[in-house]
Amino acid sequence: MTNVLHTAPFLPVPDPRPQDEPWPDMVWPIPPATMLVGRNLDLIPLNPREHAEPLFAALDDDRVWTHFQCRAANPVEFGDKLADRCARLGWHPWAVRLTRETQGFVPGSLGGMTAYIDANPHDACLEIGATAYSRVLWGTTVNAEAKLLLLTYAFENLNVGRVQLKTDTRNHRSQLAIARLGARYEGTIRRRYRRDDGTLRDVVMFSITADDWPEVRARLTNRVTGRSE
Repeated sequence: MTNVLHTAPFLPVPDPRPQDEPWPDMVWPIPPATMLVGRNLDLIPLNPREHAEPLFAALDDDRVWTHFQCRAANPVEFGDKLADRCARLGWHPWAVRLTRETQGFVPGSLGGMTAYIDANPHDACLEIGATAYSRVLWGTTVNAEAKLLLLTYAFENLNVGRVQLKTDTRNHRSQLAIARLGARYEGTIRRRYRRDDGTLRDVVMFSITADDWPEVRARLTNRVTGRSE
Protein backbone atom coordinates (compact mmCIF):
# COMPACT_ATOMS: atom_id res chain seq x y z
CA MET A 1 0.00 0.00 0.00
CA THR A 2 1.32 3.45 -0.92
CA ASN A 3 1.21 6.12 1.75
CA VAL A 4 -0.22 9.35 0.39
CA LEU A 5 0.43 12.64 2.15
CA HIS A 6 -2.80 14.62 2.40
CA THR A 7 -2.47 18.33 3.21
CA ALA A 8 -4.94 21.16 3.49
CA PRO A 9 -4.75 23.84 0.80
CA PHE A 10 -2.10 26.43 1.61
CA LEU A 11 -3.33 29.94 2.33
CA PRO A 12 -0.79 32.74 1.74
CA VAL A 13 0.28 34.58 4.88
CA PRO A 14 -0.84 38.25 4.92
CA ASP A 15 1.63 41.05 5.60
CA PRO A 16 1.05 42.17 9.23
CA ARG A 17 2.79 45.53 8.60
CA PRO A 18 1.77 46.79 5.14
CA GLN A 19 2.76 50.36 6.03
CA ASP A 20 6.09 49.41 7.63
CA GLU A 21 8.85 52.01 7.98
CA PRO A 22 12.55 51.46 7.18
CA TRP A 23 14.40 50.00 10.17
CA PRO A 24 17.46 51.84 11.57
CA ASP A 25 20.91 50.36 11.03
CA MET A 26 21.94 47.68 13.50
CA VAL A 27 25.02 48.47 15.60
CA TRP A 28 27.68 45.79 15.13
CA PRO A 29 30.24 44.65 16.18
CA ILE A 30 30.05 45.00 19.94
CA PRO A 31 32.99 46.80 21.59
CA PRO A 32 35.32 44.07 22.93
CA ALA A 33 35.26 45.12 26.60
CA THR A 34 31.47 45.44 26.85
CA MET A 35 30.02 44.02 30.09
CA LEU A 36 26.30 43.73 30.90
CA VAL A 37 25.59 44.39 34.57
CA GLY A 38 22.57 42.92 36.34
CA ARG A 39 21.19 42.60 39.87
CA ASN A 40 22.53 39.13 40.68
CA LEU A 41 24.93 38.46 37.82
CA ASP A 42 27.01 40.09 35.14
CA LEU A 43 27.68 38.98 31.60
CA ILE A 44 31.37 39.47 30.87
CA PRO A 45 33.27 38.90 27.62
CA LEU A 46 34.14 35.21 27.53
CA ASN A 47 37.80 34.43 26.92
CA PRO A 48 37.96 30.77 25.80
CA ARG A 49 41.47 30.28 27.22
CA GLU A 50 41.10 32.25 30.44
CA HIS A 51 37.63 30.99 31.36
CA ALA A 52 37.81 27.40 30.11
CA GLU A 53 38.82 25.88 33.47
CA PRO A 54 36.14 27.47 35.72
CA LEU A 55 33.45 26.95 33.06
CA PHE A 56 34.47 23.32 32.55
CA ALA A 57 34.13 22.76 36.30
CA ALA A 58 30.75 24.50 36.50
CA LEU A 59 29.31 22.62 33.53
CA ASP A 60 30.82 19.20 34.25
CA ASP A 61 27.55 17.26 34.35
CA ASP A 62 26.30 14.97 31.59
CA ARG A 63 22.80 16.43 31.89
CA VAL A 64 24.11 19.85 30.88
CA TRP A 65 25.55 18.46 27.65
CA THR A 66 22.68 16.27 26.50
CA HIS A 67 21.70 18.74 23.75
CA PHE A 68 24.80 20.95 23.54
CA GLN A 69 27.61 20.02 21.16
CA CYS A 70 30.70 21.39 22.88
CA ARG A 71 31.42 18.58 25.37
CA ALA A 72 35.11 18.10 26.13
CA ALA A 73 37.23 15.72 28.18
CA ASN A 74 39.23 18.43 29.95
CA PRO A 75 39.47 22.23 30.27
CA VAL A 76 42.13 22.58 27.54
CA GLU A 77 40.01 20.74 25.00
CA PHE A 78 36.97 22.75 26.10
CA GLY A 79 38.84 26.02 25.57
CA ASP A 80 39.99 24.85 22.13
CA LYS A 81 36.43 23.98 21.12
CA LEU A 82 35.08 27.31 22.35
CA ALA A 83 37.82 29.25 20.55
CA ASP A 84 37.16 27.35 17.33
CA ARG A 85 33.41 28.01 17.41
CA CYS A 86 33.84 31.69 18.23
CA ALA A 87 36.28 32.18 15.36
CA ARG A 88 34.63 29.92 12.78
CA LEU A 89 30.98 30.68 13.54
CA GLY A 90 31.28 34.31 14.58
CA TRP A 91 29.95 33.89 18.11
CA HIS A 92 30.08 36.83 20.52
CA PRO A 93 30.33 34.83 23.78
CA TRP A 94 29.58 35.87 27.34
CA ALA A 95 30.49 34.24 30.64
CA VAL A 96 27.82 34.34 33.36
CA ARG A 97 29.49 35.69 36.51
CA LEU A 98 27.46 35.52 39.70
CA THR A 99 27.62 38.67 41.85
CA ARG A 100 25.55 37.28 44.73
CA GLU A 101 25.73 33.88 46.41
CA THR A 102 23.52 31.57 44.37
CA GLN A 103 23.05 27.86 44.99
CA GLY A 104 26.54 27.55 46.43
CA PHE A 105 28.24 29.73 43.83
CA VAL A 106 30.14 32.49 45.62
CA PRO A 107 30.21 36.03 44.19
CA GLY A 108 32.70 36.28 41.34
CA SER A 109 32.40 32.66 40.22
CA LEU A 110 31.29 31.59 36.76
CA GLY A 111 28.05 29.65 36.52
CA GLY A 112 27.60 29.31 32.79
CA MET A 113 27.91 30.78 29.34
CA THR A 114 25.79 32.21 26.56
CA ALA A 115 26.37 34.01 23.26
CA TYR A 116 25.05 36.15 20.47
CA ILE A 117 25.28 33.96 17.39
CA ASP A 118 24.33 34.36 13.72
CA ALA A 119 24.33 38.16 13.94
CA ASN A 120 23.09 39.70 10.68
CA PRO A 121 23.59 43.48 10.72
CA HIS A 122 22.06 43.93 7.26
CA ASP A 123 18.75 42.46 8.42
CA ALA A 124 18.99 43.77 12.01
CA CYS A 125 18.67 40.38 13.68
CA LEU A 126 20.66 37.97 15.79
CA GLU A 127 20.24 34.81 17.81
CA ILE A 128 20.85 34.04 21.46
CA GLY A 129 22.32 30.58 21.78
CA ALA A 130 25.23 28.46 22.97
CA THR A 131 23.69 28.74 26.44
CA ALA A 132 24.62 26.38 29.25
CA TYR A 133 24.37 26.73 33.02
CA SER A 134 25.56 24.64 35.92
CA ARG A 135 22.97 22.01 36.76
CA VAL A 136 22.40 23.51 40.22
CA LEU A 137 21.37 26.82 38.62
CA TRP A 138 18.54 25.27 36.63
CA GLY A 139 15.20 26.49 37.93
CA THR A 140 16.64 29.71 39.40
CA THR A 141 16.24 33.21 37.96
CA VAL A 142 19.72 33.05 36.39
CA ASN A 143 18.42 32.31 32.90
CA ALA A 144 15.72 34.98 33.13
CA GLU A 145 18.23 37.62 34.25
CA ALA A 146 20.83 36.67 31.64
CA LYS A 147 18.18 36.84 28.91
CA LEU A 148 16.92 40.18 30.24
CA LEU A 149 20.44 41.61 29.94
CA LEU A 150 20.99 40.17 26.46
CA LEU A 151 17.61 41.23 25.12
CA THR A 152 17.86 44.72 26.61
CA TYR A 153 21.24 45.26 25.00
CA ALA A 154 20.08 43.84 21.67
CA PHE A 155 16.91 45.90 21.37
CA GLU A 156 17.98 49.10 23.14
CA ASN A 157 21.65 49.39 22.19
CA LEU A 158 22.15 47.39 18.99
CA ASN A 159 18.91 48.45 17.23
CA VAL A 160 17.94 44.83 16.62
CA GLY A 161 14.46 44.18 15.24
CA ARG A 162 14.40 40.44 15.88
CA VAL A 163 16.06 38.02 18.30
CA GLN A 164 15.61 34.34 17.64
CA LEU A 165 16.14 31.36 19.92
CA LYS A 166 16.10 27.75 18.83
CA THR A 167 16.51 24.33 20.40
CA ASP A 168 16.45 20.63 19.62
CA THR A 169 12.97 19.18 19.31
CA ARG A 170 14.03 16.59 21.91
CA ASN A 171 14.95 19.28 24.44
CA HIS A 172 11.57 19.83 26.07
CA ARG A 173 13.07 21.61 29.09
CA SER A 174 14.67 24.23 26.85
CA GLN A 175 11.51 24.68 24.79
CA LEU A 176 9.50 25.41 27.92
CA ALA A 177 12.17 27.77 29.25
CA ILE A 178 12.24 29.75 26.00
CA ALA A 179 8.44 29.96 25.86
CA ARG A 180 8.40 31.17 29.47
CA LEU A 181 10.57 34.13 28.46
CA GLY A 182 7.70 35.33 26.31
CA ALA A 183 9.22 34.22 23.00
CA ARG A 184 6.79 33.24 20.26
CA TYR A 185 6.91 29.79 18.69
CA GLU A 186 7.36 30.16 14.93
CA GLY A 187 7.61 26.58 13.73
CA THR A 188 9.82 23.52 13.52
CA ILE A 189 12.60 23.28 10.94
CA ARG A 190 12.92 19.61 10.05
CA ARG A 191 16.25 17.75 9.86
CA ARG A 192 18.29 20.96 10.11
CA TYR A 193 21.46 20.09 12.09
CA ARG A 194 23.51 16.97 12.72
CA ARG A 195 23.76 15.79 16.32
CA ASP A 196 26.94 14.31 17.78
CA ASP A 197 25.47 10.83 17.28
CA GLY A 198 25.04 11.46 13.56
CA THR A 199 21.27 11.88 13.56
CA LEU A 200 19.70 14.99 12.05
CA ARG A 201 17.76 17.02 14.55
CA ASP A 202 14.56 18.97 14.06
CA VAL A 203 14.88 22.53 15.38
CA VAL A 204 12.13 24.32 17.30
CA MET A 205 12.28 28.02 16.44
CA PHE A 206 11.15 30.94 18.62
CA SER A 207 11.53 34.69 18.26
CA ILE A 208 11.09 37.96 20.10
CA THR A 209 10.67 41.08 17.97
CA ALA A 210 10.94 44.75 18.80
CA ASP A 211 7.13 44.81 18.85
CA ASP A 212 7.11 42.09 21.54
CA TRP A 213 9.93 43.60 23.57
CA PRO A 214 8.04 45.92 25.98
CA GLU A 215 5.84 43.06 27.21
CA VAL A 216 8.74 40.61 27.39
CA ARG A 217 10.89 43.15 29.26
CA ALA A 218 8.15 43.67 31.86
CA ARG A 219 7.68 39.92 32.29
CA LEU A 220 11.39 39.24 32.78
CA THR A 221 11.89 42.22 35.06
CA ASN A 222 9.11 40.95 37.30
CA ARG A 223 10.70 37.51 37.45
CA VAL A 224 14.16 38.87 38.28
CA THR A 225 12.88 41.24 40.96
CA GLY A 226 10.63 38.61 42.51
CA ARG A 227 7.32 40.19 41.57
CA SER A 228 6.27 37.02 39.78
CA GLU A 229 7.35 33.42 39.86
